[in-house]
Amino acid sequence: MIQVQNLTKYYHEFCAVDQINLHIAKGQIVGLLGPNGAGKTTTLRMLTGYFMPTSGDIRVKDYSVHQDSLKIKDMIGYLPESAPLYKGMLVYDYLDHIAGIRGLKGENKSKRIKELADMCSLREIMHKTVDTLSKGLKQRVGLAHAMMSDPEILVLDEPTSGLDPNQIVEIREIIRKIGEEKTVILSTHILSEAEATCDRIVIVNKGQIIADGNLEDIKGEAGRGAMIHIALQQADPDEARIVLQQVEGVDSVNALKAENGELVRLQLTCRASADPRPHIYHAIKGTNWVLIEFRQETKTLENIFRELTREN
Repeated sequence: MIQVQNLTKYYHEFCAVDQINLHIAKGQIVGLLGPNGAGKTTTLRMLTGYFMPTSGDIRVKDYSVHQDSLKIKDMIGYLPESAPLYKGMLVYDYLDHIAGIRGLKGENKSKRIKELADMCSLREIMHKTVDTLSKGLKQRVGLAHAMMSDPEILVLDEPTSGLDPNQIVEIREIIRKIGEEKTVILSTHILSEAEATCDRIVIVNKGQIIADGNLEDIKGEAGRGAMIHIALQQADPDEARIVLQQVEGVDSVNALKAENGELVRLQLTCRASADPRPHIYHAIKGTNWVLIEFRQETKTLENIFRELTREN
């Protein structure tokens, strides 16, 4: 549905987005992850037509952002990080105003406002002014604004930034519900949000894509350097390090000081090409050491994110 080709954006001499290529299928919820300054917001603003790229192209269906930006904008609902709301208006009046701008009239306008009030749980605050709302409620009103024209694509920039845990869960549930019918692209640096909300994760750093796929695919690709933790009794730290260093699939062994003079802890960094745990077990079995602990560190999105962004 969306095809991004060699997308590049310069601010004077600074390259904010560097030749990004991306294909987003209809009905996906895609999370754009990256540290501050990675190029997430700039990418989203180009996707919505707010910024024009320095080079490259964005195609939505058969339309190009260079020739058909207005047609693309008609298909997209956009919620920036700070929802652009008129603070002095009642919530109902604000949504009624936005519906009029979007060309809705009469019965169609009333019906759409009611649908969005239910979808975003706004019925109890329709009579309140925007400036009296919490940030979480303002984000819900902003979502209703972005969804007013029933767009095919919804773009959200840091939709849960600054919200408390309960508000994050509420916004996340609304996004998942919208994602049942729409293509959703959201940026975030909250990793738990991406794990809980997105079908697909794209990690960007310094304007480039460094990982792309569902969570399990990314974990598999980033599996290099998996860490295994071992605790032994009746073992000499130096001897244990030498023996385990020779095991196939083990890159390095870090032996920690013995605890209470007898428990030796070791950290083994392993290659991703094969699972070395059977070989490690047999190496220990051939000694008089007592195996107290043997576990592999689970790769989390947070681990992967930190490794990838540090490497780049």
